[in-house]
Amino acid sequence: MTIQKTEKIILGIDPGTNLMGYGVLRVQGNRAKMEAMGVIDLRKMPDPYLRLGHIFERVTGIIESYLPDELAIEAPFFGKNVQSMLKLGRAQGVAIAAAIHRDIPIHEYAPLKIKMAITGQGQSSKEQVAGMLQRVLNLKKEEMPRFMDATDALAAAYCHFLQMGKPESNARHYSSWKDFVMKNKQSVTKPSQAIANQLETQK
Repeated sequence: MTIQKTEKIILGIDPGTNLMGYGVLRVQGNRAKMEAMGVIDLRKMPDPYLRLGHIFERVTGIIESYLPDELAIEAPFFGKNVQSMLKLGRAQGVAIAAAIHRDIPIHEYAPLKIKMAITGQGQSSKEQVAGMLQRVLNLKKEEMPRFMDATDALAAAYCHFLQMGKPESNARHYSSWKDFVMKNKQSVTKPSQAIANQLETQK
């Protein structure tokens, strides 16, 4: 007889190159409770490659601390600055790699989808998203973080909580690192594909 897990931990990530937000939700039935949220501060690390290494280490540490069942991550917002988009995409990819390396399923949501899920308005501000989360999760004023990158990450986790049990949404799902590479061929380099294949053989 299969024993169904009565609770689930969702880790939310808001990718960033200066500050990367994270939020952890504990889900029991149809209730969600905030377990933790904060930011990975990268501002004092000028070397972009050291930043990526730090992201991998910190996300891995958060995973080991809270043992999430799933990861919900915000998709990069496509802007006009190509260099900024490239850096943001790399940061997001490293966070995804850390989760997939621990066999955690990934769910990627567009910023518009997250805002709509939380506030019902796709053009909501960070303040409005944070305020709605404070109400629906009954967070005290002192629990609210200094940086809204953290509440944005919690919003990604809460968005996924709201999608649970619903038919397939527009979110992207990745079951493995190889799956991530195959679905992002245009933005993933050949060295990354080689790393993906190596990770698959190590399992």
